[in-house]
Amino acid sequence: MTNFILLDAAASNAGSGFGSIMMIVLLFVIFYFFMIRPQQKRQKEIKKFRESLQKGSKIVTAGGIYGTVREVRDTYFVIEVSNGVALRIDKGSVYPSAEDANQAVQAEQK
Repeated sequence: MTNFILLDAAASNAGSGFGSIMMIVLLFVIFYFFMIRPQQKRQKEIKKFRESLQKGSKIVTAGGIYGTVREVRDTYFVIEVSNGVALRIDKGSVYPSAEDANQAVQAEQK
């Protein structure tokens, strides 16, 4: 009789281990669908935006500089911020709107 109780206790402990693993998997799935996947979609949209920029497009840099694209190069843009004032900006710091720039800066700080 004592052996049966010990075996029953061992079987219940094994079941709780499986339940713990399932909870961890469930948490990972929730994080993926609510945090990782939306961020990946957003990064793809920003990349597509950067590739579609042409001369005359209005942009905002990560530093908050508003300008108009004057030249497109392989790794950077030349933007005009005022009449006769041109800046060379890395492609990685260009966003379609100020809201996107603020979100990207906040994500980098985390």
